[in-house]
Amino acid sequence: MITPEALAERFIPFAGLKYSTEAFIDYCIPASTPKYNYALIGPGVSQNPNQPVSLREPHGFQVGGVSMPHGKTNPAHMHFTCEVFICTRGDWRIEWGFNPQVQSAPIGEGDLVSVPTWIYRGFTNIGVDDGFMFTALGGDNTGGILWGPSTLQAAAAQGVQLTEGYRIVDSRRGDRMEPDERPVQPMTAEEIAQLKHWPPSEMARRIVRFADLGWSSRALLDASLPGCGAELAPAIGLGVSQDRDQLAPVQNPHGLSIEWVRIPPGGQISRHRLQEKQVLIVKEGAVDVTVDTTAGPITHRAQGQAKAWDTFSLPDRCWRTLRNPGATPALGVLMTAGDHRKRIEWDPSVCTRAAAQAGWAVDANGYVAEKRFVDRAQR
Repeated sequence: MITPEALAERFIPFAGLKYSTEAFIDYCIPASTPKYNYALIGPGVSQNPNQPVSLREPHGFQVGGVSMPHGKTNPAHMHFTCEVFICTRGDWRIEWGFNPQVQSAPIGEGDLVSVPTWIYRGFTNIGVDDGFMFTALGGDNTGGILWGPSTLQAAAAQGVQLTEGYRIVDSRRGDRMEPDERPVQPMTAEEIAQLKHWPPSEMARRIVRFADLGWSSRALLDASLPGCGAELAPAIGLGVSQDRDQLAPVQNPHGLSIEWVRIPPGGQISRHRLQEKQVLIVKEGAVDVTVDTTAGPITHRAQGQAKAWDTFSLPDRCWRTLRNPGATPALGVLMTAGDHRKRIEWDPSVCTRAAAQAGWAVDANGYVAEKRFVDRAQR
């Protein structure tokens, strides 16, 4: 069981986030600066050893954030694990390919895009100056970043190089390469041409528009109980939904699942626990997160506002309740570790018995079903 002090460290209010404008080599490129990189959860992927990280504990995935003024671009780079962008404010243009033609697609508030591995990508803020995207990267060790040739060339033109050991050498500050150091070698044009081509039609299937989400009022066992009523809409992978008819639009392994959650005014997700670590980002409204600790239940309120979205890392194997204390629906994103389907363990005294009295149960495959059919099959 977690201590109150350890639980408090898992609450990450947006107002307390710290950023770096020099997290990566592109900080020196005029078209890319200033860029504000936030590292919320995980060991981190920054090339700056001084990058502040809110919670370094490994989760099986990384959570970050990025903001930049209108017209600024994060240039071509590659990751070896899946990268997800979740837009919470503004309008962005996601770019990919760079071999040599650049493909692109716009995303807006509430939209989510999963960029495949082994593909060069970038993004440009085409909206308000304080636009913001949360990011998720699969794995505790993402393998680092491979920068595109054009990015390294643009940085070198400003007097900044990246070594094979991924140390940034900024000659403008008097940095010099050590005798045994060499500049990192980018992929050649021939090597880039051999990478998989992702046409816009294929990438469109990896963009989950908020307007197209498939919400379910049967995604949780307690959804029909008085004072509950939460809904889920899957976006990526196999999550916690107990609706057997729900299927995420993006299904390939990411190292985590992502689902939208919506809790009505005064509603809640009853006391339950998971074997996996889970992250909640509150987009709108407020969620009171109550977790059992060594000192008894402790509640933290995570809020989502027009320009600030609190994050909470829910520990594995701990009982928790999520409640909306407000007069408007609470909307958030749930990220849960692992590519497998997650099984919710409900508190029998709070949920399971009440659901049974209302005629609902969980079948042998972990999905919500009418109890009369479940019971009939077990005779």
